[in-house]
Parts: sequence; structure tokens; C-alpha cells
Amino acid sequence: MRLRRRLQILLLCGATLLLRVPANAAESKELRAEASPPAFTTEQLVGRVRPSLVTLSTRGRDGAKEGVGTGFVIDPTGLIATSLHVVGESRPISARLASGEELEVISIHAFDRHADLAILRVAATNLPALPLGDSSRLAVGAEVVAFGNPLGLENSVVAGVLSGRRSFDEIEMLQVAIPIEPGNSGGPLLDRAGRVNGLVNAKSLLTRNLGFATPVNLLKPLLERPNPVPLARWVRTGALDSTRWESHLGANWRQRAGRIQVEGVGSGFGGRSYIVQRAEAPEPPYEVTVTVRLQDEAGAAGLIFGGDEQGRHYGFYPTGGQLRLTAFEGPEVFSWRILGTVPSPAYRSGDWNVLRVRQDSGRIQCWVNGSEVFSVAESALAGRRVGLTKFRNTSAEFRDFVCATSLESGTSLAENLANALGGASPAPAPLTPEQLAALRRQLPAARAFLAARAQNLEREATRLRELGQQLHRDQVRDDLVAELNQAEEKIDLARAALLVARLDQPDLDLTAYRQQLRDLGDELRSRLGASLSDAERVELLRKFLFEENGFHGSRHDYYNRANSYLNEVLDDREGLPITLSFVFLSVGEQAGIPDLHGVPLPGHFLVKYAPTGGDERLIDVFDGGRYLTHSEADELGSSAARLPVRSEFIRPATKREMIVRLLGNLQSFTERDESPAASLPYSDLLVAVAGDARSEAAQRIDRARLRSRTGDLVGARADLQWIVDTSPPGFVQEQLQEMIERLEAAGR
Repeated sequence: MRLRRRLQILLLCGATLLLRVPANAAESKELRAEASPPAFTTEQLVGRVRPSLVTLSTRGRDGAKEGVGTGFVIDPTGLIATSLHVVGESRPISARLASGEELEVISIHAFDRHADLAILRVAATNLPALPLGDSSRLAVGAEVVAFGNPLGLENSVVAGVLSGRRSFDEIEMLQVAIPIEPGNSGGPLLDRAGRVNGLVNAKSLLTRNLGFATPVNLLKPLLERPNPVPLARWVRTGALDSTRWESHLGANWRQRAGRIQVEGVGSGFGGRSYIVQRAEAPEPPYEVTVTVRLQDEAGAAGLIFGGDEQGRHYGFYPTGGQLRLTAFEGPEVFSWRILGTVPSPAYRSGDWNVLRVRQDSGRIQCWVNGSEVFSVAESALAGRRVGLTKFRNTSAEFRDFVCATSLESGTSLAENLANALGGASPAPAPLTPEQLAALRRQLPAARAFLAARAQNLEREATRLRELGQQLHRDQVRDDLVAELNQAEEKIDLARAALLVARLDQPDLDLTAYRQQLRDLGDELRSRLGASLSDAERVELLRKFLFEENGFHGSRHDYYNRANSYLNEVLDDREGLPITLSFVFLSVGEQAGIPDLHGVPLPGHFLVKYAPTGGDERLIDVFDGGRYLTHSEADELGSSAARLPVRSEFIRPATKREMIVRLLGNLQSFTERDESPAASLPYSDLLVAVAGDARSEAAQRIDRARLRSRTGDLVGARADLQWIVDTSPPGFVQEQLQEMIERLEAAGR
């Protein structure tokens, strides 16, 4: 679940921090208040509300209960409202009425991460639903009653008042003078007329008798525009890819695209658990590598190799800050052979470390961060199963798992380059007691020397970090330019969009996310019968993405940069029109659906199905894949452009133009929300991928503006001088020269 600008004084009634909540939502199916609504006592409300309360619980992959929250019936046909953090992601969900009746959850009918809201659909009808009120009309000081399962105490009730309305990041929450505890989350907050005005969400860290609720008006748009996801698919979200991995001995293994996380205690001896790749390693010799980070160095997690179907294998892993090589020849500790446990100066505690193993006939070699740790004669286990393992109550994260005949470590820098960067510079040996005593005798001079030395090191660290960042940005730029300089039909749009995201996320695994798109396309392709027309295939694509998989527009957190990162759009199924179009076009192409194009309306982006000689169809991917007429599209574009727009005459966007639009969004959002300096890396990419001199000149003028605002007058002048020297059409040389002269004067 994507976290947004967390409320500093709040703690969620559950394991997850409160997500941002939108302020203005369209109202739907509003309960019309009576002139003089009845006022119920708390006892009467309990009798009316309790039959509609639902206890919600989730379980981990090992079957253990993870948390309890509250929901309530909002539609007799089987809709249950709650907080999204109660449901969580990737977890089976259990629902039980106060009567004890178990309800089968069949889908997440609608959800909104930023509002922290979810609606579940259960396989039941004739349920007693609670009426929804109008939270905007609930007066401060009004009496309210909250229901829930605080600390697991089911079907509890507490009365209080609406003590205020508090805005967090311009978002209004209902502040209630009620003690809130874990388990209350998702429960209804009612007025004395029995109408739901909010969903209990968070407690204050300042006092026990204060909490917050999400206004119920924010729930209503989800009823109007659901984005359903079948539970079977929801539970798969973030789960280990069972087509690639098989899990053994419990623990909680999860996968989010290219990374695998594990937590909890395995059922094996010492809390051991492991997963193996279904595909076998090549015939020896072969190598296997992974990059791993342990949250607690007291635990252990790393590689397994040489495995067989009986669960015997070798393991190479960090444990207690050292590196260990073990032969696991049985399930119990007496059948394990520790082949070595050694410290390594190359190992970085608490950081990412690259483990690599080579298994040859009769010999095993192991490296950490390119430095050899073990080279032992060993041939007892010769299987070809490889994978990952963990021990004890370890939380660890893995990335970049690869198994092949031979691998380059890629972790050792050439000596001449390392020297150019200052060399390895090993840490000096600890001072002796005699040296410490001598320093104390010259304390003022020692303190001055140490302060100056620390400042120099801090400056050097800053320089090195900036150099590393620049090297990364230059590589992203070169990769993106190379991708977009291909012929249109050869450009991989998804890869280009992921390269944009990699600018801010250096560890982004492009391969994993591209595979995720291919998997979606392949799944859809398997459903497309030969008798279907292309229009019917487009309709199946629309339903597949927006109804089955729950992709939807980010209505309440539109300008968040995450909506422009294709990987996070795939993770959260939420994005902008442009990024959702990338998903639609990429999955459609993989499924073999032709004639799909992007339509660049002003202020909006659509997808068009345009078969040769057939009728066009416009698809609003931001609005659940809704079909639009050209008149509706004209209205959207004209409203944004503030002048008439004729969508039928807008030519399809090229892939380069789509990437430029994506970068333009990131540049403008970041400049507005952060600073011109923060937006400059996107401007640099826009200049690099402009594609022709006229477009590049336009981007250089904008970059000159940003550079001048950050004080880089030399850089701004260089951009303008490039335009003067290049002389692309459409630019007045005299005006450019005047701008250059003003910059020169300002710099003197």
C-alpha cells in the first residue's frame, strides 16, 4: 500500500499508518435528512446497529491471525464498508457478523488507497444495512457513537461528541472525543439518528480520549464508480510468484515485482524456511547470485544451491555479521555440516550485499560484494535446485536473483578508477589507550583537528554522493535516448516509461515489471478465442484491466509523483491517464490486439481503438475504461485548453511524445510541489529526448528558466546560446540575445 505524507500525531488502529484522505468527493445516494430526525439512546442504537457489524480478520501465509478490524453492511446485497488498512493486501480475509454467521468475501468491490477506504462484496443477501448520512452536515458538538472491536473486544460501543474538524495536508478529518484503540478501525461512527457519518480510522498520540474518523462522504464515490478485484486475484497481489517459486517450511514470503521479502519464523529447526526456484540450475559449473539486506543482523538469510527434491542443499548466508557456508543434509541440526563461518571486511552490516556462489564438480566458491569468502573442496550434494533461505525471526529483502552458467560479479571497480575516486581508504586502527591519553593532554588542538577532519570528510561524502547520482542520471539518459531513437515499431514503450521511473529509483528492476506486463498480456491472450472480433477483444481488455484487476485513476492524489512511475502504477493499480494508457497499450499489444493508439487531449489522455475502415472508439482509461463519444472528449479537452478542441482531428501520439508528456508531468508537478532544483533532472531528460532541434530549443528555454531560478546563470546562458547557434525555426534571435545579455549582466 502506497503511503502518503503521514499524519504526524496519528497512529492507525492497525499495523499501517494512515493514508492520505481526499477532501472533496462527489456525493451519491445521500440519505435525505428528515425535518426532525429521531434521536436514539445509545442502548437503542446498539440494538439497531449490532446486526450490521462485521468483524474482519486477516491471516498470514502461515495461517496465523494477523489482525482484527471492523466493517459494517452498507447494502443488503452484500457490500461491507471498512478501512483499507484493515483489509491489507495479499491476505485472505475472514468476515463474521455479530450473530456469528461467517460471510465469504468474494471480491474487493472498490478501494481507495489515499482515502484508506474499502468496500468488500460478500456472498450473502438480505443483510441489514446501515443508512449513510451526510458527514458535511454533522455539526461540531453533535453526539456520536462508535462501534468496533477495540483490542479484539468484539462488538464494543462508546459514545462521545464530534469535537472538531481537522485538516491534514488540506484534508478534513472528523475529530471525535472518543477513546480509539486497535480493532476500532473501519467501524461506523453514527449520529443519534442512526446514520453513519464516518469510519473510525485513527487514534491520537497526544491523548487517549481523542480519535479521528474518515468522513462517510468520501465512501460514496466508491459506490458510484467501483473498481472491483476478485479476492483470488487480490490475495495474489504481492504474493510469491508460484509459477517461479515453491515455498517450504512456512514464514511469510512476499514478492513485489522484482523484490522478495520474508518475515516471521519458519517451521524448520532454528526458524528455518526456504524457497526454491522451479527452474533447475544449469549443469555444473553454474553460478547463482542475489543481493540481500537483513533488517536484523542477529538473523540469517541468503542463498541455497546444490539442492534436490528431498530438501537437501547448501546454504551461503550472512549470520551475526559473519558469512557462513553450510550443508543441510537433513531437517534437523545434527544432520547439518557447517563448512565455515568467517568474518569478511567486504560485508556491509545493515546494507545491501551481493552474494555469489559458483558450484563446480568437487568445489564451491563463495563471494560477498566481489570478495572471495570460501573456496572449498566439497561434492556431497550435487542437485540443481537453487533459491533463498532465512533463519530465526528474520526480516530480509532480496533482489536481482540470477542463476546462469557464468556471472560477472560487477562489484569490483578497476583499481585505476578506484584510485581516481580516492582509493579504498580503509578505516584506521582503533586508538590505543596511550594515544587517547596523549590526545587529552592536547585537548583543544585535538578537538579542532577532529572538527576540521570531520568537515572535510562530510564535504567529500557529499561530493561522492553527487557524483554517484550524476553517473546514474547520465546512464538513465543514455538508455532512454537509445530506446526512443529506434524506429517507432521497435520502441518498447513500457521499458521507456520504466526508465523514467528509474531516474528516481536506481534499484528499480525493469525486467520484473516488464515481465509483469507480459504476464498480464499472456493471461488475456489465453482467453481470446479465434472467433472474437477485434472490437470484442478490446472490450475484454477493458474489463480485464479495470474490472478484474482494479486499475483506476488516482482521483484524490492526482499530482503525487508515484502516479507517474509505471512500476508503482502496476503495484498499486492506480495512476494518471498517461500511465494507465501505458498499461492498456502494453497489455493490449502483448495480447495481440491491434489498432490501439494514444490520444493526447489537452489536460487528459485517452486511448483510441481505430480499426482500418471501422468505427473508432475512445476509451477513458482514467475513468475505469469508459467509452467516450467525440463530443464528450471535445468537452474534456476544451475545458482544459480553454478553447475549442476537436478530438477527431487529433493525431495519435508517438511513443516519444508520450514519454515527453510523462516527463513534462513530473517536471511540472515537482516544480510546483517541491522546487525548481528538484525538477531539473526531468528537464534534463526532456532536453535529451526532444527528438528534433525545434523541440529541443523549446525544452532548453524552459530549462534555462529553471536554471536561472536556481542561480545557475552560466547553465541558463549556455541553453540560450545553443538556440542562437543552432537557429531552429520559430525563435527570434534578437530576443534570445537580449535574454543572454541580461543573464551576463546579472552574473557580473
